[in-house]
Amino acid sequence: MEKPLKGFKLQQLLGLLLAVACFTTQLLASDSDPVFFEPFNETFEGRWVVSEKEDYKGIWKHAKSEGHDDYGLLVGEKARKYAIVKELDDTVNLKGKTVVLQYEVRLQNGLECGGAYLKYLWPQEAGWTAKDFDNESPYSIMFGPDKCGSTNKVHFILKHKNPKSGEYIEHHLKYPPSVPSDKLSHVYTAILTPDSVLRILVDGEEKKKAKFLSTEDFDPAIIPPNTIPDPDDKKPKDWDERAKIPDPHAVKPDDWDEDAPMEIEDEDAVKPEGWLDDEPEEIDDPDATKPEDWDDEEDGEWEAPKIENPKCEIAPGCGEWKRPMKRNPAYKGKWHAPLIDNPNYKGIWKPQEIPNPNYFELEAPEFEPIAAIGIEIWTMQDGMLFDNLLIADDEKTAETYRKTLWKPKFEVEKEKQKAEEATAGPSDSLSGMQKKIFDLLNKIADVPFLEAYRPKILGLIEKAETQPNLTIGVLVSVTVVIFTIFLKIIFGGKKAAAIKPGNDASTAGASNSGHEKSGEKEEENEKEEAAVPRRRSTRRET
Repeated sequence: MEKPLKGFKLQQLLGLLLAVACFTTQLLASDSDPVFFEPFNETFEGRWVVSEKEDYKGIWKHAKSEGHDDYGLLVGEKARKYAIVKELDDTVNLKGKTVVLQYEVRLQNGLECGGAYLKYLWPQEAGWTAKDFDNESPYSIMFGPDKCGSTNKVHFILKHKNPKSGEYIEHHLKYPPSVPSDKLSHVYTAILTPDSVLRILVDGEEKKKAKFLSTEDFDPAIIPPNTIPDPDDKKPKDWDERAKIPDPHAVKPDDWDEDAPMEIEDEDAVKPEGWLDDEPEEIDDPDATKPEDWDDEEDGEWEAPKIENPKCEIAPGCGEWKRPMKRNPAYKGKWHAPLIDNPNYKGIWKPQEIPNPNYFELEAPEFEPIAAIGIEIWTMQDGMLFDNLLIADDEKTAETYRKTLWKPKFEVEKEKQKAEEATAGPSDSLSGMQKKIFDLLNKIADVPFLEAYRPKILGLIEKAETQPNLTIGVLVSVTVVIFTIFLKIIFGGKKAAAIKPGNDASTAGASNSGHEKSGEKEEENEKEEAAVPRRRSTRRET
């Protein structure tokens, strides 16, 4: 263990020296300076403003990244709310040009529940102040990791004004990438281009591409639908939405006994030979004694605890013998008239569409300007380190900063992690393997055609991360989910039954044929039977 770590210290020193040299060279070669850059080489105090709001009690620290001489802004306590803001020297206009938002964050103690995102805030003329910065402070863009429960995403939220209604609406990027599950430094990049395209990069690799004005990429879409359901349109009283109705001419068969029980005694059952009718199943523990401090007046009359009757262990059973129950072949349950097509069925009613008074058209998003950068988060973990916050107006500058500042640190951390895994015991090696599995599963969850199942997959990953012994089971579960989806794609899924509103639903749902049960009803019964634990038989019933 000692030799590899010494090697890493030397490698780390050489890496940092090389990084400084490369950084200087590439900056000189770069055509443009960053619009804003915060490396946290100096303390944040006096330059950043910590919110004075009562809710935000988390302590910010100026600290080194573990294993590096590089400083960052550190979340110092667990289970706290944090808020801090930095006003920009010049307001950044996002319209009609390329803008790159980039920063590093290292989750040194992992992230089970919390956010690690940035907010790019409006000018203070919008009605907020740095010392009162909180979750209500108006922002143009919110960007970065967020993870808790089934939530596992790199957020991108745009707050955009509807020019017709004047309302500002949050538009969330659909199907954002997942957050890496390790404790290494990662760099997050959002690239906004003049053609209204957004690209999200994680560690320099493109993970998501979206169009701001597409109806498919943001929820809700920035451009609203041009028609909406008429809020004043009412369903006619005689409108019948029931596709099926009970057959009014059906008659219950004469031999249909609704009172027949579901189970009856098994008349063919015979009491086992050697059954001890006069012996109880439990007896007082002969070795138990009344405690010395037992007070009959305060504690009541003392009774010895019960134990299983040892005589019953070698006998078929004890106590009064009763015949076991069996399913009644004559049981049919309550009769319902079979369903037939409804001759008055008109379909599911929908209000008519009318022009949307808040509809508008745009050639490009109307971004609000950025005047400050804020971090306003709640997290259950400490050790979260923010570093190298960057706003640039070209992609090359952002790439240069990634290669020269983030990449060397990441490579050192990765090599150190490999060495620790190589010298670790079996349990630690398993932990490293689990991390790789979690990363793979998170990538699987990002596949677009699995979107409908993403919450289920992320929920399974979350469960496995908190209970590592379940990792293999979770991997099998996700494989089953994907295999099921492929089968549905190939063979098609079962059509869902039409949902009947109001009282009609209960009437139609309860109706079934006198001699046949629908497959859906049988499936529901099977689910109910599986959900309810079967009652354990006692000795006297066997």
